[in-house]
Amino acid sequence: MFKKLKDLILQTFTGKDNKTLDLGRILWAKGVMLFFGLSIYDIYRGAAFDASTWGVGLGAVLAAGGAALAFKSGTEPTE
Repeated sequence: MFKKLKDLILQTFTGKDNKTLDLGRILWAKGVMLFFGLSIYDIYRGAAFDASTWGVGLGAVLAAGGAALAFKSGTEPTE
């Protein structure tokens, strides 16, 4: 089970060769986790939750990460 989890994480955060760590993917994941964390903290502090605005914000974070990976896709090692 841990080998499958390790392989999943490795394939998620590495380039096409599944060996080279990809800083763009790591920072994208950290950005999404930060978005969720700050959202939870904001609700904990008593702020009103607007699902529409939250969804637009999450979409922007995901789209920006995807665009960044698309821009740098030509620099990834293949072997």
